[in-house]
Amino acid sequence: MLVLLPVSGAFSQHPQALTLPQAEQLFLRNNASLIAQRFQIEQSKADIITARLFENPELSYENLLYNHETRKFLQTSQASGQYTASITQLFKLAGKRNKDIRVAETASKMEAIVYEDLIRTLRFELRSTFYQGYFAVRNLELYEQLISALKQLLAASEQQLKLGNIAGKDVIRIKSRLYSLQLEQVNSQNDLEILEGRLKLLTGFQADDQLRLDGQGIETGRFSIQKVSFPVLLDSAKHNRKDLYLAKTGLNYAQQLLAVQKAKAVPDVAISLNFDLKGNYPENYTGIGISVPLPLFNRNQGEIKKARISIDAATAEITKKEAEVATELFASYQSALKIEELFRQIDPEFKGNFELLMAGVIKNYKERNISLLEFLDFYDAYKDSTQQLNELSARLMTTIEDLNYQTGTNIFK
Repeated sequence: MLVLLPVSGAFSQHPQALTLPQAEQLFLRNNASLIAQRFQIEQSKADIITARLFENPELSYENLLYNHETRKFLQTSQASGQYTASITQLFKLAGKRNKDIRVAETASKMEAIVYEDLIRTLRFELRSTFYQGYFAVRNLELYEQLISALKQLLAASEQQLKLGNIAGKDVIRIKSRLYSLQLEQVNSQNDLEILEGRLKLLTGFQADDQLRLDGQGIETGRFSIQKVSFPVLLDSAKHNRKDLYLAKTGLNYAQQLLAVQKAKAVPDVAISLNFDLKGNYPENYTGIGISVPLPLFNRNQGEIKKARISIDAATAEITKKEAEVATELFASYQSALKIEELFRQIDPEFKGNFELLMAGVIKNYKERNISLLEFLDFYDAYKDSTQQLNELSARLMTTIEDLNYQTGTNIFK
């Protein structure tokens, strides 16, 4: 059973088999960037609560500090004291409160869209890295196979050298090829560790956890990119790309901010209730007051102009983003078609046939039917061809993921 919350050191002794679906589950639950963005969403929801609150009433009180006639402090009696008290309530006009609420709600919605777009971006990175890592493992398996065969050949050749059946230069050549392969294997292992490190960061594994990438479900030949036209992909992108949706929501946000700034040009009203013990006429004075700023000079002209400019900028951003989406998608689609066509040209039995042929070449060399040079030429051809097949398979899967990323959907499942 998959443990969704890796514990430090839990996989340090035995490699943890990790399939792509398991990696995605861990990613959605443990990724630090997603967790941080979820906190941002919660903070934005708190702003909605703040926007819904009414202004607090303001209470003021003033008392006679010292009565020099009675020589007493803080008297409040009718005969020898004095104090005043008032309570004031501010009332926002022009629907400012409702407009602030709508702005806060839209800002929270934008944070949620950012979260969804972050998932889209990081999922593409996760899946692409997994594919690259998986086929890097296949390359390492190739090196193990080649090195093992070459070691056997070296041992047999050294015995033949002792018997005087082959020249010493042939043994040196085999050793040189073996050392070269071992160095390539180390470099390939380092590349794989870098990819696994990225996977650990994305999925929440600890740095010292050991992973074993399981390619269960990875079938490079099950997709057909040619069957999906570019207009279909573009339509999907226009309806599902979260960054494009964010730009459109940004325009709505800018329009709401303009409404808020226009509303701020309308003065708010403060109504107060006052009581004065003896400092007014008549004694025990009770009064009601109203306070309204006069918008003679400051009518919020600057902020209104800024808000209007923000609307123009948001409109331009939508146009820019739509052009970027179409251009990037078209480039990815053309690249995918080329890679798929190249992949389709490969004989499905190529790898199996090559392995059988390789076994035959090794046998023929041991039986001295072919020269060492012929053997090494075929040996290199086998290594290069298999590596190229693995690289092409990785590129095909990554390209398919890129199309899913560009369209904002799992159009190729």
